Amino acid sequence: MESATENQVPMEDKLAARFAELEEKIKNMPQEEQDRVRDAYTYAKEHHDGQLRKDGSPYITHPLEVAHLVADLGLDADSIIAALLHDTIEDTDATHEEVAKRFGVTVANLVEGVTKLNKVKYTSTEEKQMENLRKMLMAMAQDVRVILIKICDRVHNIRTLEYQSEKKQREKALETLEIYAPIAHRLGMQRMKWEMEDESLRFLDPVAYKEISDELAAQAKAHAAFMERIQNEIQDRLKKEGIKGTVYGRVKHVYSIYRKMLAQGKTIDELIKMVSSPGGTTLAGLDGLYQGKLTDVVKDCCERCTKRAYELSK
Repeated sequence: MESATENQVPMEDKLAARFAELEEKIKNMPQEEQDRVRDAYTYAKEHHDGQLRKDGSPYITHPLEVAHLVADLGLDADSIIAALLHDTIEDTDATHEEVAKRFGVTVANLVEGVTKLNKVKYTSTEEKQMENLRKMLMAMAQDVRVILIKICDRVHNIRTLEYQSEKKQREKALETLEIYAPIAHRLGMQRMKWEMEDESLRFLDPVAYKEISDELAAQAKAHAAFMERIQNEIQDRLKKEGIKGTVYGRVKHVYSIYRKMLAQGKTIDELIKMVSSPGGTTLAGLDGLYQGKLTDVVKDCCERCTKRAYELSK
């Protein structure tokens, strides 16, 4: 929520400040690339002039936020430029030829690729059909950067879904949950996957979302303390066993808890997930520390790590 002071800041100043933050993220790129990004922002701003988002903000706020997400992924200048321009061919008088002449054929193809994905219609909730659609989207994105930009586009759209009609909210939330979140998972974009799942649940089952979110917030300090204690214990044991590894933990996100609560009848406390790396060797070393009482969640995780390592070794 914006503060009263933020609301008093003119929109042009907000946009300038937000673009300056994007420039900060790309400051290590060659100056020529930074200049191209700045030119793309100007081009997009001019072409979207007069267009508004559902919340009443200038449309340029959307491609600018998508560009931030793309930059956060560490993608190249062409990808960031394409993110800034991703709606220009579809929603303005810009053309592929014009974009290609000004920003290069690669950028124009990326923008056109995102435009094509936007035209794919989600019409079925049958798993087989959804899987076919996921495969089709991946196949259409001949350059993987197209699907990465599209996922960033969807992440920002799901963040602002509250301004859409209730019908549109449910449609987009279901589409995001069933199509884009699984694709993000396959591409290793876990944080975006979790955000899309949680935000989708917020519109598909708002009561459950609030109950889980409130419970997580209420137990946040206890969970953080528990995680820190367990991580330290495991790290000490790894050091003693001569195992080099990184230990981290996280509480499952809202949608993951929601699914497991429905499927397994478990409480939130039972669904805290601890992850350690590497897998099988670490499991063996920790067995004594926790007297063989490792949860099924950790066992499953280590089994997956072992299986994945075997597959990669073949």
